[in-house]
Amino acid sequence: MSDGITRFLGDSLSRTIIKLAIISLIVGIIMSVLGFTPWDVWAAIRNFFINLYNLGFDALWNIGRYFIWGALIVVPIFIILRLLKGRS
Repeated sequence: MSDGITRFLGDSLSRTIIKLAIISLIVGIIMSVLGFTPWDVWAAIRNFFINLYNLGFDALWNIGRYFIWGALIVVPIFIILRLLKGRS
């Protein structure tokens, strides 16, 4: 089991914990200097996905509209080319 954990973590468990602790301390200091809290970051991520969801329906409508517009040109040309190819 130790080999599985080491393979998953990429290093020994103790070294991974030490690395994570050091990186967490550095990130915490940087966030403090910049005036961010974990709640601010979480709210920004949450708002990003909410806005993406809200915009998603407009994007789907636009994609559907573009698909139909393109199909109005492409499908008749395809049918004409297939009919012409079938005659030769």
